[in-house]
Order: sequence, then structure tokens, then C-alpha cells
Amino acid sequence: MIELLVENLHLTYGDNPVLKGVSMELKRGEVVSLLGPSGSGKTTLLRAVAGLEKPTEGTIFIGKNKVYDGTPRSEIPAEERNLGLVFQSYALWPHKTVFENVAYPLKLRKVATAEIAQRVQAVLDQLGLGHLGKRHPYQLSGGQQQRVAIGRALVYNPPVILLDEPLSNLDARLREEARVFLRELIIKLGLSALMVTHDQNEAMAISDRILLLNNGKIEQQGTPQEMYATPKTLFTAEFMGSNNRLHGKVTEVREGKARIEGRGWALWGLAGEGVQPGQEGTAIIRVERVILRDQATESHNQLELPLLTSMYLGDRWEYLFRTSGDDFVIRAYGNEVGDPLHCYLELPENHVWIFPKP
Repeated sequence: MIELLVENLHLTYGDNPVLKGVSMELKRGEVVSLLGPSGSGKTTLLRAVAGLEKPTEGTIFIGKNKVYDGTPRSEIPAEERNLGLVFQSYALWPHKTVFENVAYPLKLRKVATAEIAQRVQAVLDQLGLGHLGKRHPYQLSGGQQQRVAIGRALVYNPPVILLDEPLSNLDARLREEARVFLRELIIKLGLSALMVTHDQNEAMAISDRILLLNNGKIEQQGTPQEMYATPKTLFTAEFMGSNNRLHGKVTEVREGKARIEGRGWALWGLAGEGVQPGQEGTAIIRVERVILRDQATESHNQLELPLLTSMYLGDRWEYLFRTSGDDFVIRAYGNEVGDPLHCYLELPENHVWIFPKP
């Protein structure tokens, strides 16, 4: 069942179009992340669904209820859309206790006092906060405050929960722990969630599907595996993962593959849409897909380069190699370099994507 449906949504600030015909759906029990750079429209889309921004065209359905229609213009106000909201800042009332913060949505809905007590305690127990109901937000850690904000959004069982950068205020270690907890909670409760994030690792860890926005439009959507392993455009390939980029001229295209050449090097890779011989092109390969070898092999996709420098990452080293003409830098992971003056980097052609240069 579809819990949220957005069709051909447009939104303009003055003369600046922010959303340019976005369509998406969220199914029951599904987590969808809106991913993209700053200014791509992801937060604006979330706020339009919540009723906090006013679109100029399109429709929004929550379940079977049409909450926005651009023709003729009609909309249901934010407070009547029955959505759970978790803001980036958590937006907790500092003068209220944890219990009172979580209970507030139920009080607004005039739920009986006994039922409020039962439902709030049940949510706090699920979130591991059952013993903290009498504390105030300033007495909690950042991770605990984030859980209170989630509890407040969940307590009245909304059909859809909206999360706006819910983990961004946490430090790196807490953020990793929190995304594990959030994914576990979503699965356990069978939530339907729409989440905004700029962190691709967060999106991939938590989501069933990712919608990558670019300049107010959906560039590509799919499962985390599809978005990472089969990018359809140069923008998607560059945004997902940690990458090497090589610029050159496309010299041949055949059977779904393309050949790109630069000064003293040539590579084969998977041909992106629109690639034609004679074009300037960009080859992309994930850093972890580059294979560092001690000696030359028969691979057509191999570069011999000197080591420029190395960085210790704990479980591995990251090595940087630069061409003699300073055309580009190649990065690769490994654990040992034999001869730093003669390193052989293999770029498997099934992991190289070649796109037209924009």
C-alpha cells in the first residue's frame, strides 16, 4: 500500500524554481531517503509534504487523502496531515520533561490522561528511555535528545514519519550508533519514513530506496545497491561513493563499452548514456575498485605510476599516485607498496564508467 504519493510537484521562491516536477511514492513499511547536495530541493520537498511550504503545482496524497492539489488549489494545513516530524534541531521544549515532550502530541489530540501515560511510557521503553521520563532535555546526551524527538513523532502512530537530517547534530561515533538504532527501530515498528540527508553513507545504511535530487529534479532513484553499483549519469556516479576521475577523449564505443584516452594512457569502461566517439569524456571508478599490483599484468586497463604519498587509515592505507604530466591523481587502498617508483594500478573495465563530459 502506498502511504505517500507526490505527483509533478513544483515549488518556486519568487523567480527561483526549487522543485521542478518531482514525483515519488513511499510504500508502507518502506524507508526512502532524499539525498543530494545543498540547494538540490530535498529539504523543500520534505517541508512541502509536511505542509510547511506551499507548492505551486502538483498533488500530494497521504494514504487516500489528497492533502495538496495545485489545480484547483486546495490544501490541508500541516497540523491536520497527521505526520510525525523529527527536525534537525530536535526542537524539544527545554522547560518540559522528557515525558511531557513526548506526551504533547497526545494532549493536543485530547487523549485521556490514563492512555497518555500508558502510550508515552511504552514509547520511552521502546527507545531505551523508560527511566529518563522525569529529566529535562539539558540533562540528556545528544543521542538521547534525538530519541526523545523520535518518540514524540511516533507516540500517536502517524502513517508517515518525516526526518530532516535527524543524525547531523551527533558526533561521528554517535552517528554510526544512532543509524543502527534508527534502522532497527524502523524495521521493528514497521514505519514508513521519508528522510532528508546529505550523508550518502547514512542514506545507504538506513534506506530501502534513495532518491537523488539535483537542481530540483530526481536525477536517479533505486535501492542503495543500484545507486552505488549502476549509476545512470555522471552526477550520480560522482555523488555516490569515493571516486577517481580521469578526463580524456572517447575514441571508440561498441557493445555497451567505450574507450577513453589521455596523454599516455587509455582505458575501457562501461559506456554511459549518450557517449559518442570523438567526445570529451570523464571516466569514473570507485577508489576501492582500483587494484594495486607489484608487477605488470596482461590487463588492458593498467597504469604504471609512481607513488606520491600515503595516508594510514587504521584498517588499510590510502595511496596517491600522480601522472608525470600532473593530468590527474589516482587513489587506491592497500596494505603494502613494493617499489614506490613503479606501481601498477589495475582499473577493471566493468567498474569503470565513461560519461560525456558536461
